[in-house]
Amino acid sequence: MRDELRAHCYRMLGSLHDAEDAVQDTLDRAWRGLDRLEDHAGIRPWLYRIATNRALTLIKRRQRRELPTDTRRDAVPPAEVTWLEPYPDRLMAWADHLDPAARVIARESVELAFVAALQLLSARQRAVLLLRDVLGYPAREVADLLDTTVVAVNSALRRARAVLADRLPDRTQQRTLGTLGDPARQELAQRYAAAWETGDVETLVAMLTDDARYSMPPQRVWYQGRGAIRGFLAEAVLAHRWRFLPASANGQLAFGTYLWDDTRRSYLPAGLDLLALDGPRVTEVVSFLDAPFPAFGLPDRLSEDESVARR
Repeated sequence: MRDELRAHCYRMLGSLHDAEDAVQDTLDRAWRGLDRLEDHAGIRPWLYRIATNRALTLIKRRQRRELPTDTRRDAVPPAEVTWLEPYPDRLMAWADHLDPAARVIARESVELAFVAALQLLSARQRAVLLLRDVLGYPAREVADLLDTTVVAVNSALRRARAVLADRLPDRTQQRTLGTLGDPARQELAQRYAAAWETGDVETLVAMLTDDARYSMPPQRVWYQGRGAIRGFLAEAVLAHRWRFLPASANGQLAFGTYLWDDTRRSYLPAGLDLLALDGPRVTEVVSFLDAPFPAFGLPDRLSEDESVARR
């Protein structure tokens, strides 16, 4: 249950660190109030009520975070929500025990584009959409959980769905990673990593869609289109020695990237790169420069020998 609550709070807050705090606070409050719970069969919605309200309180109390003024789908990349953090796939293992339809919803709901789009909603709209569309609670129960009315819940849900419909691409396109199959995904990952490590900028550009985007949170700079990304890659790829290790985050193809450091004679963490795909083409790369590598099963440094052995 803790893992489920963590995923819910992550969707609400866009931050693994904040989600951990919210879950810990939820469990502490639940433990202190357990003797007041009359129907123990209702412990699950009770915990979601506490977790949702703790997340709402965190959103209200924390310093206002700047959001992009233009929230159209083609205006800004998900990484423009600069506090957004990646989510380790290992923390979604609980979803494997769900029925197939629920498993798909659970895993798609932590995809980077979806979580980023959620942050553009008001806190209450966010909570309503997650409780209704992801967790499947009926409107009356959501109204009870949030101490509001069914009319207010339905109104918030309509508005939230409208924002997400404008912001997110067709969900069937986001599922193409799964339809590639393991051999195709492995081949694409190997080509991408090898191109970075050998300085093959043209291969990297050829793997992109025409309108691909590249961003590096928490930096606000981002690039869109093959031409702009080619200019960035020509400088970034060729100026350094790189090593890429496969990783797993937000249900997407991911890599831990490492830069060679002459002083320390090692490859050091540079960013956790998450790739969004449209079939065999890359539509977006989000490189989280401050990602905690150990949380994703990645070493905090690589020697020359280790980097060769892991390839």
